[in-house]
Parts: sequence; C-alpha cells; structure tokens
Amino acid sequence: MAFEKAAAIEKHRQHETDTGSTNVQISILTERINYLTGHFRTHKKDHHGRQGLLKMVGRRRRLLDYLKRTDLAGYRKIIADLGLRY
Repeated sequence: MAFEKAAAIEKHRQHETDTGSTNVQISILTERINYLTGHFRTHKKDHHGRQGLLKMVGRRRRLLDYLKRTDLAGYRKIIADLGLRY
C-alpha cells in the first residue's frame, strides 16, 4: 500500500499491542482517505474507487461521532493531530 499504516498505528495506539482502538481506526482511515484523494486527482474516472472512498469517509464520521460521545478530550486531540475540521 502507498499509505503509511504502521506509522498511523504507532502514533495513535494506546498501548503496545493496540491495533484496533477507535483512535487507531480513525487515523488509518484518514491515511487511506488522504491517499485516495490524491489518486482521484490523477484518475478522474475511477468511479468504483470513489464509492469506496465515500464509504471510508462515512465510517470515519461514525467513529468520530462515537469518540465525541464517549471521550470528548480524546476526540479533540485526534481532530487536532490529524488536521481535521480546520
């Protein structure tokens, strides 16, 4: 893959073996979304891939809503770290 999954996991994990917490999932999805956004600048007619991108954006939105409900401080931290919602 052309995006850095391991770096995203390393930066946002909560303990040594954490690979699936909400923060890690959000950071991985953000990496994939950023990569695919660049891909679609080059491949404008890749509509099947665009549908996958929209599904990822929706999944990240739901995870962010969950995090906002359960851990507001963590939500604000990850929003700042990933540069979402300028």
